[in-house]
Amino acid sequence: MATTQAPPVVGGTAAPASRNRMRPGRWFSELGWRHVVGVIAVVYAAFPLVYVLSASLSENGTLTGSNSLFSDVSTANYAQLGTTMFWTWMGNTLVIAVATSVGTVLMGAAAAYAFSRFRFSGRRAGLTSLLIIQMFPQMLAFVAIFLLLISLGNVVPVLGLNSKIALVAVYLGGALGVNTFLMYGFFNTVPRELDEAAKIDGATHTQIYWTIILRLVAPILAVVALLSFISTFGEFIIARIVLSSESNWTLAVGLYGWVSSLKEANWGLFTAGAVISALPVLALFLYLQKYIVGGLTAGSVKG
Repeated sequence: MATTQAPPVVGGTAAPASRNRMRPGRWFSELGWRHVVGVIAVVYAAFPLVYVLSASLSENGTLTGSNSLFSDVSTANYAQLGTTMFWTWMGNTLVIAVATSVGTVLMGAAAAYAFSRFRFSGRRAGLTSLLIIQMFPQMLAFVAIFLLLISLGNVVPVLGLNSKIALVAVYLGGALGVNTFLMYGFFNTVPRELDEAAKIDGATHTQIYWTIILRLVAPILAVVALLSFISTFGEFIIARIVLSSESNWTLAVGLYGWVSSLKEANWGLFTAGAVISALPVLALFLYLQKYIVGGLTAGSVKG
């Protein structure tokens, strides 16, 4: 009679059966190469950041003198920022970026809700127009924007050149198309039965929109706010055209002014400002990262 041998008992319990381990060559061909590619990508992306940080801590104020990373560590460049208009530019940039983000979310969500829930004449043509408009970058119209703001400034000075309100209005107009189309797909994923149930309970369209729909589409609102904030925070061309006074400059325009002249370029001061200016974007990205993947992918499965 054939008998089976029981597994050996170690410490009073049966030892688990040994598992076949993957050979090194097979492990590298299936999994290991991914780790190698990941390490190379991290090094490639992190080196410029480390180099900029090293240059900001170098007191000589040049990039060539920072080839030896962190050979000269000093906070002189950061201390010198207080004697410049850096913090004024930082405040201007935050005000413009926050106002643009909030306005983009409110306007884009309202437009996306209308396209998603209502059926009206010109709806399909409007969606097609938004899709076509978003293919062209806003900077292509900088000449028209400049001439338009000159004419508006003669009538309404607050909407003319060298006005932060005018710059926010330009940013809102440029971001409305792409963000509306991005939100539209996400709004379509919200079941219409929720709207109908709320209407039966006596809710109006305004109550449905503010108390039900916006809470359900919070991920896409966070994504749109983040993308709008980042693009506005680092935008240079439109801001340089609209804002002429140094006290109204944004960080991108102000930092460029420090290195625009090769003979008087202060790269140490520039890199110190660049490091500090990256902190608000990094903090906002980390705070909203839980919404990013869901907000970008959920609207792509139902149009």
